[in-house]
Amino acid sequence: MKKTLVLSGINLVDGGTLSVYQDCIKSLIEYGYTDKYNIIALVGKKKLFDNYESYLKIIEFPDSKKSWFKRLYYEYFYFKKLSYKLNPEIWISMHDMTPNIKPCKQYVYCHNSSQFSDMKFTEIKYGYKYYLFSKFYKYLYAINIKRNTAVIVQQEWIRKAFKSTYKIENIIVARPSIPNIDKITNKKTNENIFIYPSYPRYFKNFQVVCKAAELLSKTSNEKFKVYITIDGSENIYAKELVEKYGNCENIVFCGLLTRENLYEIYAKAKCLIFMSKLETFGMPILEFKQTNKPIILADLAYAHETIGNYDKVCFVEQDDFEELSKKMFEVINTNTVKGYSKSINYEIPFANNWKELFELILQ
Repeated sequence: MKKTLVLSGINLVDGGTLSVYQDCIKSLIEYGYTDKYNIIALVGKKKLFDNYESYLKIIEFPDSKKSWFKRLYYEYFYFKKLSYKLNPEIWISMHDMTPNIKPCKQYVYCHNSSQFSDMKFTEIKYGYKYYLFSKFYKYLYAINIKRNTAVIVQQEWIRKAFKSTYKIENIIVARPSIPNIDKITNKKTNENIFIYPSYPRYFKNFQVVCKAAELLSKTSNEKFKVYITIDGSENIYAKELVEKYGNCENIVFCGLLTRENLYEIYAKAKCLIFMSKLETFGMPILEFKQTNKPIILADLAYAHETIGNYDKVCFVEQDDFEELSKKMFEVINTNTVKGYSKSINYEIPFANNWKELFELILQ
């Protein structure tokens, strides 16, 4: 008789966290775990998971995003009743919070790094929800966290932070799957194109890239373009950036792009810039690394860990737009950058992909 595996991600309806949840389900199917388990997925929007309905049971919670009270109700009250009904052997919460459920093998996958943010009260206008997360999310993480068979995070620096904050040792570092962009052929172009792809949240630090581009345009005669994936309509932060730097001819505010369109820019771009101040991983870094072209990163732990060994990367202090401008000039004139990447020593348990993670937890 098959055992029951429950995946819970009722709050995941968009962005990278949704992609992780969908990748998890696709990998369970690919590696044959649907033959070993009755898999039940708890989701916020069933239509986002229709492709998997023939392989597993899907239970929808369409009101899960209406309020945090709903979310807390489900996690800490309703799921207790549901877990006795479903009687799982394993329960994996795919969105940070450890629910109150019947005793079983229990795991929580932690995406959110906002608790490590130093967002100031004066920046609250750029996202009051994120400001609140940065101050209180660590307390939500803490609820029931010691009930877990293991906590799953994406990077070694987060494992160390969790050990220090929550006094737990049962932490698995599991790197997310890397999208393959080999099908995109690098295009020869005389254009000096830089790309910084991300959603405009305040900690993404777009302003340092805009300052660097503006400075370079004033101090050199180089022709270049910096593509930034916002258009000003997304939020107050994006609106202010476009209003302030929209007249700079070297900056292209191209708006959010489909994956296909983004990869097309990767193909013709000369360099990726990624200056975010806080990431749980930083997937564009690994995507662009596959092009074997120069990359300029914020000199922060997540960036060193994500890039790994690479001979065309340099690191710039997160707010140093003058140094960033110099590195951009270097790329334009030499097609490379001089830098280094730090070697990361991973503790165990460690998983390089979904297959290795499943081998650790689904035994």
